[in-house]
Amino acid sequence: MDQSNLCIRLMEDDDIEQVTEIDRASFSLPWPPRSFKFEIHENSYSLPLVAEIAVEDGSKQIAGFLVIWIIIDEAHIGTIAVADRYRQNGIAVKLMKVGLSTAAQKGALSALLEVRRSNQPAITMYEKLGFIVDGVRPRYYKDNNEDAILMSLPNLDHY
Repeated sequence: MDQSNLCIRLMEDDDIEQVTEIDRASFSLPWPPRSFKFEIHENSYSLPLVAEIAVEDGSKQIAGFLVIWIIIDEAHIGTIAVADRYRQNGIAVKLMKVGLSTAAQKGALSALLEVRRSNQPAITMYEKLGFIVDGVRPRYYKDNNEDAILMSLPNLDHY
């Protein structure tokens, strides 16, 4: 996929339907649409981003999304997903790089996240971005009691 037609921008109300579809297809515990609306309008700590692709017919499509919470000097990755048909094209990496860079500009010095123990593709991506494993939250995910791997990026200087 040519990333020249990819734009990372702030999430808007008009994106919520497509974002919710991606979220439902990606996770067993998806967020309801009102949660994304809350992130856009009410959560002053939130940085909700989308990856938008200009398709051949001239329309625009949401390929993925990321929500980061910037709390004091930490960027917490709340959620990230890419539509199945756009995976393996570097979109998640691009979202993360833009999100972490923006978080750093807003005063974040470090980043942290939780990821399912079974989500090896995500863990590999986070490690390539510089995240390190800090520990485990046993039975963190309520749908199947899967452990969460805790990861952090101690220094956002290079973003």
